[in-house]
Parts: sequence; structure tokens; C-alpha cells
Amino acid sequence: MKWEEVRKIYPNQFVKFEILHSEEKNNEEIIDDVAVIGPITEENATKELLNSKNNTLIYHTSKDQVVVKIRRAVGLRRTI
Repeated sequence: MKWEEVRKIYPNQFVKFEILHSEEKNNEEIIDDVAVIGPITEENATKELLNSKNNTLIYHTSKDQVVVKIRRAVGLRRTI
């Protein structure tokens, strides 16, 4: 389901979904196709996000696009 459709079905609320398709541009992942799991209450949104695994996210439908900033792992080197 496209994000625009999700916004129409679940206006102005948090939604839990699985990422089906996304594109990476300028250290951002732009998600355009999702499988909706269901709406999430505002009280439970943070808890659900912290417990999310793999390709599952919680996002608010007031946003025009689903954009996630990508952080690259920076390793530390140490000599013994």
C-alpha cells in the first residue's frame, strides 16, 4: 500500500507497518510502499517503536513522506 493511501485511511494518527519498498538517497531511506499492521495509540507509540524489529516501523500519518535518516556505523580502532 502506498503511503498516500495509508494517510487517507488512518488520518492524523500513528501507524505500525512493515516496509515493502524503499529507496536510498543522500543518507536517507525514503519508504514508499508499506504493509499496514494497524493503528497505534499515541500513548503506546514510543514503546512500540522501541520494540520494533527488522523492517517494522511506527510513523505518524501527518507526515507527507516516510523518511528515515541512515546512520553509518563508525568503528573505533585501537592498538594493543
